[in-house]
Formats: sequence, structure tokens, C-alpha cells
Amino acid sequence: VRPEWIDYNGHMNVAYYVLAFDHATDRFLDLIDLGHDYMKRTNNSSFVLETHVTYAREVKLDDPLQFTLQLLDADEKRLHYYFEMFHGTEGYLAATSELISMHVDLDARLSAPMPEAAQRRIAAILEAHRDLARPEQSGRVIGIRRKRTN
Repeated sequence: VRPEWIDYNGHMNVAYYVLAFDHATDRFLDLIDLGHDYMKRTNNSSFVLETHVTYAREVKLDDPLQFTLQLLDADEKRLHYYFEMFHGTEGYLAATSELISMHVDLDARLSAPMPEAAQRRIAAILEAHRDLARPEQSGRVIGIRRKRTN
């Protein structure tokens, strides 16, 4: 956790959790060859359509971070994935992020199918993740839950 990520409460500001998850997304996209190099070669990229972040425990200055990823679903144009952010040495869950992204042709600025090679890599990851339990935090709806009074 970098000094510029710390807010007046002495912990990582909410905006930087999103940035940290964005860095993790970049690594995932590089892994499946849909990252920065792919964008430079093809003028296609990935745009996040929606993200949900939950905060479990705070992280502070210089804390190391570790991320895990679970691919929840995919089709020819979209990816639905879920990250967990852990404190890198203490091991506790700090935050989660669930995202849906869309493959985009940057010339047309429209959605476009991913290349078949990428779709095969994604299918292999989906198969590897098929038996993982669906994360409890995925698919959450935000709102204030009120106690019912009769």
C-alpha cells in the first residue's frame, strides 16, 4: 500500500482499492493475452461495464497485498470475474471486487467477439474453476436492510 493511497483515516482510501483491483485485472488480461500488448497489436481492448467492491478489513501504509481470481462466467464478448484481496503477510481478507467487462473494437468503439484463441484460454479457465464454490460476496445487491416490525 503506497503512501499516496492513504487517506485521513490512516488506511487505504476506497478509490485505491479500485485501482489495486484494476492492476490485478491488468495481470489477468495479460495472462489470457487480452491486455496492453494485445490492445497495441489489434486495437481491441476490454472495458469494465460494472464493478462491485466490498470492504472487509482495512489495509494500511506499506501493507503487502495478494489477489486471487475466480472466473465466474464468460461468453464471446464478456467476462464475469471475481477477485479477493488479502493482506499479503497476515492473510486476512481485506476486500473483494466483482466485475463484468466487455471486449471492444477501439476503432468502432463497439463490442466485438474476442479472438478464438482467447476464447479457448477463457474456456480452459472456466473449466478449471467449474467446481469452485460461488463466492458468497458475488451477486450482491446494495441496499439498507431494515428490520420488519409487526
